[in-house]
Amino acid sequence: MTIKLPRLIPKEEKFFAMFEASAKNMLEGAGALKDLVYNYANMEEKVQHIEQIEHQGDNITHEIMDKLNKTFITPIEREDIHKLASELDDVLDAIEGVASRLFYFKILQPTPQCVRLVNIIYEAAKQIEKAVSDLKHFRSLMPFCIEINRLENEADQISRQMIGQLMDEEPDWRVAMKWKEIYGRLETAADHCENIANVIEGIVVKTT
Repeated sequence: MTIKLPRLIPKEEKFFAMFEASAKNMLEGAGALKDLVYNYANMEEKVQHIEQIEHQGDNITHEIMDKLNKTFITPIEREDIHKLASELDDVLDAIEGVASRLFYFKILQPTPQCVRLVNIIYEAAKQIEKAVSDLKHFRSLMPFCIEINRLENEADQISRQMIGQLMDEEPDWRVAMKWKEIYGRLETAADHCENIANVIEGIVVKTT
């Protein structure tokens, strides 16, 4: 008598491809913001481009969440899929928020500190894109987590220092409040990058 074993349900691997698409899109948004602050012209066109990238990020996030709701067995824990997708989307939301505020607040020129913070976000986005592309194989991920934490600490120091200086040195409270909002958004983007590192670090710990 032949005993038929139940067929195992394969884990859905498409999540990794969707994460890669989300990370690449986020990096594109960070690069567009970097171009905006380095080449401070044609603002409306550049902000609209970043908004389009952000909308694409929303679409990818929606696809991931929809796939998650329809998938029985996932390659990593469901809560990690949800958290990673959300944090990637949050970074891009913060990037779009910085770009739109530079435009709608009628900022005449980005400060050197603003440019430094944008550079940090861009470097963090590059690290994230590389880590997410390696996530399926769970390799070379811990150095990424360490570098992201370093970048976030640097961003935090710059942002706090500049907000303190604004409150002490900027005579026009309206200008001070505008820059406080922009620096806050940049710090938020860095915070979400660190959150991504924490999620990936957690995934590595659970799977090794």
